[in-house]
Amino acid sequence: MKVKVLKITLSLLLVSWLETAFANEVLLGAANTSWLDWVYDNALPLLGAITILAGVSAIVYLNNQLMAINKIRLLQELGLETVQKLDLAPKEAWWHYVYKRMTRVVPIEQEQDVMLDHNYDGIRELDNILPPWWVGMFYASIVFGVLYFGYFHFTDRGYSSAQEYAWEVEASDKAVKAYLAQQSDQVDENSVVPVTDDNELALGSTIFLNKCVVCHGAEGQGGVGPNLTDPYWIHGGDIKDIFKTIKYGVPEKGMISWKSQLRASDMQKVASFILTLVGTNPPDPKAPEGDLWQPEQTPESAPETAEPLGLK
Repeated sequence: MKVKVLKITLSLLLVSWLETAFANEVLLGAANTSWLDWVYDNALPLLGAITILAGVSAIVYLNNQLMAINKIRLLQELGLETVQKLDLAPKEAWWHYVYKRMTRVVPIEQEQDVMLDHNYDGIRELDNILPPWWVGMFYASIVFGVLYFGYFHFTDRGYSSAQEYAWEVEASDKAVKAYLAQQSDQVDENSVVPVTDDNELALGSTIFLNKCVVCHGAEGQGGVGPNLTDPYWIHGGDIKDIFKTIKYGVPEKGMISWKSQLRASDMQKVASFILTLVGTNPPDPKAPEGDLWQPEQTPESAPETAEPLGLK
């Protein structure tokens, strides 16, 4: 069997297999599958089939060459002249032919054919084409562009620029939130300010219910600890004073330091929530302790005295 016949036969078998496989996939429920999607899903089997086809072709070609050489050897041993001229010279590979056609490389011995008439102090110029490596990169970029365009515009696998923009915006939002969360933990008793966001006050309320109720009561009316709803404060009723008391505690009166258990932002939230308890007048409040606190009523320092979240 000649090599060409074998190649045609194997090619037909490969095409038949591709058609059968694609038809089976459609019949199995992938009727909306495009041929590009199918190619991407079956890239490895396709590559394997092409490799097998090339390997079989190479083996058959080598076998024919060996048979021709044996024929010449037998004729020479019998003392007979060769009845036909056998072309045993290796044929040029197709990729070498394509490479030469695409780059049009001029051999060194033929450079005089592309020599220009210009002469610059004995330096002659060749009318040569671009270097093969540059031409190869150019053609490779064309192939990449075709594959890229097909993948992102003709299949459902590639993401659009709008999707990529949405993902970048989402990632940026997460980064901003993480940065702000980190910055919120940088506050201390000198820089802390009351928070007014309902969600943050709700978090402060949760911390208060989990950590402070035992000593100060569920509504801040006091117990072992002082009443937090009246205007009298032992260690000061400003946001900075309350934050400092929470952070360092009052060991001599039994209040522990919370700086090892709460983040700075959490202490800020619970301190801001405590400010909202002032003036709520819960039932059975503890008697006032400390000195009357009269904060400066400025937009920055005047706390909201709204009804505490979840405590009334």
